[in-house]
Amino acid sequence: MLVAVVAVAAYKFGLRQTATPPGASVPPSESAPAATAKTAAAAVPSPVQPQREPLEKALALREAGKLAEAREALYVLLAKGGETQFVTEIQKALGDLNMQLLLTPSPAPEKVDYVVQSGDSLGRIAKIHNTTIEVIQKVNSLRETIIQPAQRLRVTPTKFAVAVSKAQNTLLVSNDGKFFKLYRCGTGQYSTTPVGTFKIADRIPSPPWWKDGQTIPFGSKENVLGKYWLALDIPHYGIHGTWEPETIGRQSSQGCIRLINEDVEELFIILPVGTPVQVTE
Repeated sequence: MLVAVVAVAAYKFGLRQTATPPGASVPPSESAPAATAKTAAAAVPSPVQPQREPLEKALALREAGKLAEAREALYVLLAKGGETQFVTEIQKALGDLNMQLLLTPSPAPEKVDYVVQSGDSLGRIAKIHNTTIEVIQKVNSLRETIIQPAQRLRVTPTKFAVAVSKAQNTLLVSNDGKFFKLYRCGTGQYSTTPVGTFKIADRIPSPPWWKDGQTIPFGSKENVLGKYWLALDIPHYGIHGTWEPETIGRQSSQGCIRLINEDVEELFIILPVGTPVQVTE
């Protein structure tokens, strides 16, 4: 009787029994070394992505001041793709690098040297090269818009386009069909942001806002437009900044496309009038 009680107790507590019921199969026991190896294997982290080394090399090129070479290396990596987090990291590095190349005198294949002609203005030169006065001023360290004949200016021709996804609340800037920079944005609640292909029709710093027939000046707490306004060629719609950064990434505006003020300032600087803007669901 005592033996029976001990056997039952051992079974309940998972103790090893010497006797095996008739017809029962005996599972093979795992040796201690095998169990240890199995545990160690489970603890080993997943191998580093093979693209990681090329990314580090591209970032090293950037740190060494070889910006154009670093950009090309990042484009190669972006074309190969990978896990979402890895692609996002490449896009972030590439976006920052593209802005650095565009707004500094750093050499790049697409940049040209322009000799100012009699009767030229920064506005005329910017229009010829499909860029903005602000970009030319930054690259050439010009505090004023006054230029002189025979003066040499470094100019970057561009072919910018903007693609806005309402579902993802993202704004993608491309240049000549290639990725330039990706921004998070906010769009209209209840799907009020219109879908279609538009153009930037005007660029306004410190914009006033019109509400219920009244003009609300820039700086007023009731003015929701932030620091810059890029008007679209559809009445009452545009891309603008916001004083409410927590609304970015959501469908919460009255129909316009909003970004944080720092991001819309970048767009204001680089995007000329006439830039196409495509909005999709």
